[in-house]
Amino acid sequence: MGYRLKTIKRDEHLAFVRARPSISHMQVPAWGDVKPDWRAESLGWFDERARIIGAGLVLYRPVPKIKRYLAYLPEGPAIDWFAPDLARWLHPLLAHLKSRGAFSVKMGPPVVARRWKADAVKAAIADPEIGRLRDVTPSMEERRAFAITDRLQRMGWRQSDEGPDDGFSAGQPRHVFQVPLAGRTLDEIQSGFNQQWRRNIKKAEKAGVKVERGGYEDLPVFYELYRETAERDQFLPRPLTYFQGMWTALIKEDPDRMRLYLAHHDGEVLSAATMLTVGDHSWYSYGASTGRRREVQPNNAIQWRMMCDAHERGARVYDLRGITDTLDESNHLLGLLRFKAGTGGEAVEYLGEWDYPLNKLLHKALDLYMARR
Repeated sequence: MGYRLKTIKRDEHLAFVRARPSISHMQVPAWGDVKPDWRAESLGWFDERARIIGAGLVLYRPVPKIKRYLAYLPEGPAIDWFAPDLARWLHPLLAHLKSRGAFSVKMGPPVVARRWKADAVKAAIADPEIGRLRDVTPSMEERRAFAITDRLQRMGWRQSDEGPDDGFSAGQPRHVFQVPLAGRTLDEIQSGFNQQWRRNIKKAEKAGVKVERGGYEDLPVFYELYRETAERDQFLPRPLTYFQGMWTALIKEDPDRMRLYLAHHDGEVLSAATMLTVGDHSWYSYGASTGRRREVQPNNAIQWRMMCDAHERGARVYDLRGITDTLDESNHLLGLLRFKAGTGGEAVEYLGEWDYPLNKLLHKALDLYMARR
């Protein structure tokens, strides 16, 4: 017998989120408003006493010309993933999504499998014999996570084809970089930075870089830097309206859900970044910078300010999000991994995203379409 699952109201979903220490920012009700091209639904799992014991945000993406949907639970749902009988949670989910017209389900269990301390990452980057992070002995391994993998495979779930694991492919990153904040003073956190990071923070301070919080009216300033960053790093930028919609939706749900930071120097904004917070987890979400005056180190200054603010509001983790798993010097994202590893935190591997084909023919067609993009 599975748990009872049904659609829940936004306030029920939000109450569940607020009662938990950490749930992904992609699993809060307002995230559905951030994604206007998707239809959102909040789901709740209930025990025998009719108490809500799990929740998830499902995003439905319609397929052109047919009334069928891809159902996606990014970094969710928030359930007891370590339960011996995982089918009690997932079978009702599949039945419900099928009744809603879904032909395929994608989810991302928020379960950590391995961690690598910054020193281990740095040593691996310096070793030409090591090609991937997965080839490095982890500092911590969660054996129970691999039991979840076995259970999912037995139920018919399969791991998503990730393609090149650069931390920035379709879907959500499997590998991220996090700085633990809990139980540490700011001095202890900064002492964990490498020498270059500490030097750059002091250099920015000496040069007169000022990091300030911005508001909705400052999003166009952020966006101009973001467009410059996209052109420099060769990625397709989102429109300004996306960030304006994100701000409006998330701030309406919680006035401290999203923050904008701007690094000023001599009257010019050189760097900008957004930070999202749910419970005791803060994420560096989007960053942007100009190529001018990099010598005053605005990027280090803005990251340090966001870590300090996350620490002040009680966050246990500051999450720098996606990193590459490929350690080869030819990888253009290796420099970003070095930058994040300089914080002295840890590389973290999650279980990755998983697919369940409710209609194998349509699911196969989707796979072929995604492979040709």
